[in-house]
Amino acid sequence: MATMKETPILGNPVYPIMFAIGGCHLLNDTLQAVIPALFPVLEQEKGLTFTQLGYIAFALNMVASVLQPVVGFISDKKPMPFALPTGMIFSLIGMAGIAFAPNYWTLLVAVIILGLGSAVFHPEGSRVSYMAAGSKRGLSQSIYQVGGNSGQALAPLIGAYILVPYGQKSAAFFIIVAAIGFIILMRISAWYKKQLEQEQTAKRKKVILSSLGNLTKKQVGTALTLIFVIIFARSFYVTSITSFFIFHLMEKYDLQSERGFLYIFLFMAFGALGTLFGGPMADRFGRKKIIMLSLVVPLPFCLALPYVPLWAVVILLMFIGFVIMLSFTVTVVYAQELVPSKIGTMAGLTVGLSFGMGAVGAVVVGIFMDHLGILPTMIIISLLPLLGLVSLALPSDQKLTATPTKG
Repeated sequence: MATMKETPILGNPVYPIMFAIGGCHLLNDTLQAVIPALFPVLEQEKGLTFTQLGYIAFALNMVASVLQPVVGFISDKKPMPFALPTGMIFSLIGMAGIAFAPNYWTLLVAVIILGLGSAVFHPEGSRVSYMAAGSKRGLSQSIYQVGGNSGQALAPLIGAYILVPYGQKSAAFFIIVAAIGFIILMRISAWYKKQLEQEQTAKRKKVILSSLGNLTKKQVGTALTLIFVIIFARSFYVTSITSFFIFHLMEKYDLQSERGFLYIFLFMAFGALGTLFGGPMADRFGRKKIIMLSLVVPLPFCLALPYVPLWAVVILLMFIGFVIMLSFTVTVVYAQELVPSKIGTMAGLTVGLSFGMGAVGAVVVGIFMDHLGILPTMIIISLLPLLGLVSLALPSDQKLTATPTKG
């Protein structure tokens, strides 16, 4: 494993690629955002239960979760530049199926195809972000991830202004979004392929620098376990808010779904801002400190959210969204530095686990809401961030100060 004593080969950041892959991440996750945005439509048009809606979210996120580390592992051994546009083709096909699915089971199949496209995109997209980063690792990962979180944040607006007014078939509009993503990813894949060819020609391999120093295998294993617990707590909570809090707003505050979606949008938009700030803050202050900050600070506000009046809901959603998502990119980079020889695998595991925990969370929350009611479920969910206290036990990291080597 690479250590602090090794000299890295760090090139200059390639900003056009950073922003291009971040933009494609936005498009990819916008397609995924259509699914939760469709929930009120599907409940009314097709009469689906909360549990069935939970299984739809489970199908999308679990496929992406299970396959992401597999794709990452394979690409660590044999990089696949053109897997990126291939993944977007799957997403395009899935979106067409979602728009015109006549029943619940056809919809599930279409959602699984969409999830497959996402599973192929994310590990390779993270690798491109890493390759383009140079010495700006945290910044590059933040740009990449904020693209995805911004796409997810569009879900409430998509629901309020497209899907709810015009119904399920209006999802066909997003086939165009997938086509645009495919065109951009073809260009990015050409750059990716050229970088691989240059590395082979130079007959050299980049040494990856870790800010965590020398850790034993046991310490690495323990740290990864803690990271996975943190991702579980954060993803379960965020999925509960983005997919089901709309029903809490409609029941407790008697809001129409269109207005309720705007509240969810604020949570996700401020979460995207938190994602953007998290990486650079971690580069400056340390990854462990930002992970701890993002999970400990919002605890009392999460506990209060189910009880507060409507005016306070807006404030709490914005604050919680911003702070809790500060750690989103940081946990990815932290895991990559724990096992620096497996960049794609770690990206697949951490981001894939986020999807997987979101998938499990969607099913559990749906079942709880059907059997316990909406408010009791939201109260139970508010306890989840307490698990984030395990971040106190993570190994401390140091600031990277190495400079590029020549040759």
